Amino acid sequence: MSTKNAGLAKKLGYTNIRVYLDGEPAWAKSGLPTFATYDFVTNGNVVLIDIRSRDKVVAGRIPRAVSIPYFKLEDRLDDIPRNAPVILYSDDLEEVTTAINEMRDDGFNFVAAVRGNFQGWVENGGKLVKGPILSTEINWQRKLGKGEVSVADFKKATEGQIPNTVVVDARTKEEVAELGLFKNTINIPLDELTKRMNELPKDKQIFIHCSTGARADMAYQQLIKNGYNVKFLLLNIEDAECDCEIIRP
Repeated sequence: MSTKNAGLAKKLGYTNIRVYLDGEPAWAKSGLPTFATYDFVTNGNVVLIDIRSRDKVVAGRIPRAVSIPYFKLEDRLDDIPRNAPVILYSDDLEEVTTAINEMRDDGFNFVAAVRGNFQGWVENGGKLVKGPILSTEINWQRKLGKGEVSVADFKKATEGQIPNTVVVDARTKEEVAELGLFKNTINIPLDELTKRMNELPKDKQIFIHCSTGARADMAYQQLIKNGYNVKFLLLNIEDAECDCEIIRP
């Protein structure tokens, strides 16, 4: 989150805000791993991969983990959904860090390690599954969170196929000038939303997006509080899945 977006988040009522000035892309580019909480590992809609050797996996693994030994990971990348949050773990920090960086280099944007790796999971009393590996198939489907709109419905709205729907772009004017605007979309930057809220109809459905979903989520929260029928798109709009028609300035 940028300092500007952090300021906007504070105005909208968020309190526990910290900013890493160079951002997650710089962190990732430096080869540094990100870590998933134990709750996210247990309950999140994720692809969890154990990259240890098969004998170690049989002896004990985190529930719902798919076994893909590190030396086979490259050959299995096409089996892993690229829009899924992927969590890896091993018993070797260097190995899991290398695997994360290799996946990032291959275009995976949401890759993290289990906090503390396999040892941390065990030391914190995490549950284990033991026994034969019955399947290494990856079955993952995107689940919409509260207030989210599906990519399919969002795309239909930009094509004018969903009546009584307004699509709002919460990016800055500078971003829109550089990258263009989706068809059938109006631009109301997040920092202008409060003073321009009266431009939005309460008798219609509103779909709102930004560049990745963070600002759209904040706009969603603000509009919901003010009685609007709104959903937001949680997706990097540069993702191939989001292939809506763009109107260039």
